[in-house]
Amino acid sequence: MPPRASTDAAPGSLQAESAAEEYHPDPKRWSALSVTLVVGFMSLLDVSIVSVALPSLQRDLGATPATVQWVVSGYALTFGLMLVPAGRLGDAFGRRRLFLLGLAGFVLSSAAAGAAPSVAWLIAARLVQGLAAGCLAPQNSALIQQLFRGGERGRAFGLFGATVGISTAVGPVVGGAILGLADGADGWRWLFYVNVPIGVVAFALALRLLPRGGGGGRGRIDVVGVLLLGAGALAVLFPLVQAESGGLAQLWWLFGAGAALLVAFVSWERRVVAHDGQPVFDPRLVTQTRGYGIGAALGTVYFVGFSGIWLVLALFFQTGLGYTPLQSGLAVTPFALGSASAAVVAGRLVERYGRRLTVLGLSGVVLGLAAAAVVLLLVPPSAAGWAIAPALLVGGIGGGFVISPNITMTLRDVPVSMAGSAGGGLQTAQRFGAAIGTAALPGLFYLVLSATGDDYPAAAAAGLAVSVLGAVAALVLGVVDLRRNRAEDAAAAADDEADGVHGHAHAWHH
Repeated sequence: MPPRASTDAAPGSLQAESAAEEYHPDPKRWSALSVTLVVGFMSLLDVSIVSVALPSLQRDLGATPATVQWVVSGYALTFGLMLVPAGRLGDAFGRRRLFLLGLAGFVLSSAAAGAAPSVAWLIAARLVQGLAAGCLAPQNSALIQQLFRGGERGRAFGLFGATVGISTAVGPVVGGAILGLADGADGWRWLFYVNVPIGVVAFALALRLLPRGGGGGRGRIDVVGVLLLGAGALAVLFPLVQAESGGLAQLWWLFGAGAALLVAFVSWERRVVAHDGQPVFDPRLVTQTRGYGIGAALGTVYFVGFSGIWLVLALFFQTGLGYTPLQSGLAVTPFALGSASAAVVAGRLVERYGRRLTVLGLSGVVLGLAAAAVVLLLVPPSAAGWAIAPALLVGGIGGGFVISPNITMTLRDVPVSMAGSAGGGLQTAQRFGAAIGTAALPGLFYLVLSATGDDYPAAAAAGLAVSVLGAVAALVLGVVDLRRNRAEDAAAAADDEADGVHGHAHAWHH
């Protein structure tokens, strides 16, 4: 059975606040969810869709490899920096308002990126686009918290998890298809222009369907907390997004500075809570909310391998085997299809099976990715694209049972008034994992390639092995949480039974 909220929450605690919140189903909730999922898919797709166009971008705009890399990494950087502050702003001033603001910014910056006359203009537009996407992402999960309860919330998060999984996996496929259709010198511009009509239609629908209000009514923003968190996250993420141009070797010292700033951030937030202030991220989400801390940690280590492996496989298929971007994307489509299908099913099962789904899914990911590594080492490279498909399908099905159930289990006991900042915190943790993975796994790929005399299968297998280790680490966290939930549920059941026996004895005595 899934873990249940504590029935003896202390007054003033987050559990008590969550239990006290009233729920009135919105008749338009499923239509509203459809709009937010389309927008979420579009914004997450833009993390990876541009990577296939970097060679043509570099050629058409006369940019250096290090400069054009910022078209991808700049978006990822500002996206990650904006998540927690935007979640808090949504909680304070209304999620509908922040969603519409972020969507308008995303559409306008997409148009600006498509029309960019220079690489500097394009990078600036992508930085703004990342900020806008960072405004959108936490509102997606917060609106699910606000609009749904019980089994419906699990199904909604299942669809959200499918959106996250498939958008990450199919970015190269969609990018390759658009470049194939928009053939020519400026074909890459349509990677950005395609967002404009979709975004305009989504804005009109969101204006009509998204519920008004939904913020916590707390209009004050913790400026010091925002600055400390932003500076700390920037110091940690910047060397990672610059990894391909030597950022890790040159900027390693920023990791220490970032850690110090993040420690200062936690200390400041505790002080704000102690003085009955309004923190940008309430530390009690980690210390008092059942499942939140370990769920965020699980998501972080899982995304290290989940995000980085797509770059490794793209390098293997395109550089090693000479695949086109579209062929390379199609080769990993089994994982995306398995993940999307399983995520929808998992959303319907999470209320019944809880954390067991995550443990089962992570076991499938470990099995699938390990099998894929073995296949690459054993089969001839010419057959790799077909031979790896069954293993990727197994890994994808497992992955579908990881992301959406973990989101549901992590956020299920979060008060709706904090849903934005909690969702932003969870997604920030995932962005940190993704940044580490996208920096470390391609680096390892090139290292093995150099050490083995251009043995591409061995280099790809090494990247897959690291992804397996990330999934194993997440599996350990999932097992720990599952065991803890069972122990807590058993203790609660024993207390209920003891109370019942005491009540019967008291009645008999009288």
